[in-house]
Amino acid sequence: MTADASDDAKDDGVYNRNHHPERREADRRGADQASAEDDAERGRVRAAIRKEIKADDDQSTAPATANSTAVIEVRDVYLAFDRPILEGVSFAAYEGETVAVVGESGTGKSTIIKLILRLLVADRGEVLVMGQDIEKLTYEQALEIRQQMGMVFQGSALFDSLTVYENVAYPLREHTRLTDDEIGERVREKLRYVDLDPDQVTQLAPSELSGGMQKRVGVARGLAANPKIMLYDEPTSGLDPLTTGTITNLIMKLQRDLNVTSVVVTHDIRSAFRMASKIALLHEHRIVFFGSPEEMAASDDEYIQTFLGGY
Repeated sequence: MTADASDDAKDDGVYNRNHHPERREADRRGADQASAEDDAERGRVRAAIRKEIKADDDQSTAPATANSTAVIEVRDVYLAFDRPILEGVSFAAYEGETVAVVGESGTGKSTIIKLILRLLVADRGEVLVMGQDIEKLTYEQALEIRQQMGMVFQGSALFDSLTVYENVAYPLREHTRLTDDEIGERVREKLRYVDLDPDQVTQLAPSELSGGMQKRVGVARGLAANPKIMLYDEPTSGLDPLTTGTITNLIMKLQRDLNVTSVVVTHDIRSAFRMASKIALLHEHRIVFFGSPEEMAASDDEYIQTFLGGY
């Protein structure tokens, strides 16, 4: 090799790697070690999640679905605005189940809630609620179905100008014929159910409550009309770990005590694994996994491993 060629090869790093076997071996060992460390980290994440699932097994209320009819069923739904949002999305939630919809930001998770409520209409496919295609109902019929659903919005969405009492009473005044005394009793019942003392909070404004208390008032309002279905949009968003645990336990309590069917849109995979009977993972406009938390944790799918590896 000429001196010039030797210098050029040294400059681009090729000479040292290709002509020194010990360096090639060191590079190979480094790559193997990095790969092993990545595998070990994924294993630790899956093991931690399995441990959390096992710890909650005694509280599990996952219902049997054999020979039962889905309470919520999304069938091959497509939706696009200026770009595709959902493409061929299908899943079902049975009585007493909690289905958690997870995925990266912007994958259309909250859109699924809007379709169930018929705030949006799919371009193709069907959205069935309690056996009825909600998109084919009249407005009045859809409203009757919607009144059997409780909704907990991201950020709670309480009315700032109303007291806690009036916030929880709002759906009862709008959609029932209960007397004032009956409404008062129902409001207090639901506040107690979410571990809030009616005597202390009913006359407070939402701004006087902590974020966790606002979330619980939002759940109480969603429960006010004794719905068969509860829908949650990012119920633990912006909360500290302790309050996140409180809200997660509350959702589990509703499933256990009231057999409510729930769909929870969340970015919090650890909470999802604790509360959910089934997980729906959205990726590139489609559901790429639908199954139990245990099945997801045990999956060897590369994208699922990558997704769980971020937690």
